[in-house]
Amino acid sequence: MSETNRKPKLTGHEVIQAYLKTIDGSPGVYRMLDEKGAVLYVGKARNLKARVSSYARPTGHSPRIARMIRDTASMMFLTTRTETEALLLEQNLIKQLKPRYNVLLRDDKSFPNILISREHDFPAIKKHRGAKKEKGDYFGPFASAGAVNRVLNQLQKVFLLRNCTDATFEARTRPCLQYQIKRCAGPCVGLISDDDYADLVKDARQFLQGR
Repeated sequence: MSETNRKPKLTGHEVIQAYLKTIDGSPGVYRMLDEKGAVLYVGKARNLKARVSSYARPTGHSPRIARMIRDTASMMFLTTRTETEALLLEQNLIKQLKPRYNVLLRDDKSFPNILISREHDFPAIKKHRGAKKEKGDYFGPFASAGAVNRVLNQLQKVFLLRNCTDATFEARTRPCLQYQIKRCAGPCVGLISDDDYADLVKDARQFLQGR
């Protein structure tokens, strides 16, 4: 992961146009800052150059976006290896920095989170929306259900955590399709020990925390 921070002496869409010369089509996260260095907005992109270029137009924006562009004095970029890493970095930075123009995303119960449960010996990982009543670790919020689904898809490939309900888990007598396609370690039928599964859960939590 690499970071750049250059500050052309321009304003608004002009400053954004200048940054287009310094970035490529890598996935990553961008930050828009005001003249005092305060972060106005954090966003992620599958293709940074394409995403940032959408802000470089002088017209055609909603009033909110136009105001954000007008307030932008500099930008910062973090490139990542994958879009999934960009999604996780985006939500962690929003939570940490609380940018003014991301205010709709912060603590809004209508936006989805990722939940790793704590009410079972073999915790499940799943998408969660609404009040955080279930015991577990919540990661997010994410901007869309699609973003959560993409992250969950990658997490299951890497960490092999189950996504079934507890009732389904208890009823299994043989491995399910998720095990067959190598997206679950098969704890329901004893194909992984408690300790080894706990290690997978720990690794997944740390990854979601950006460690």
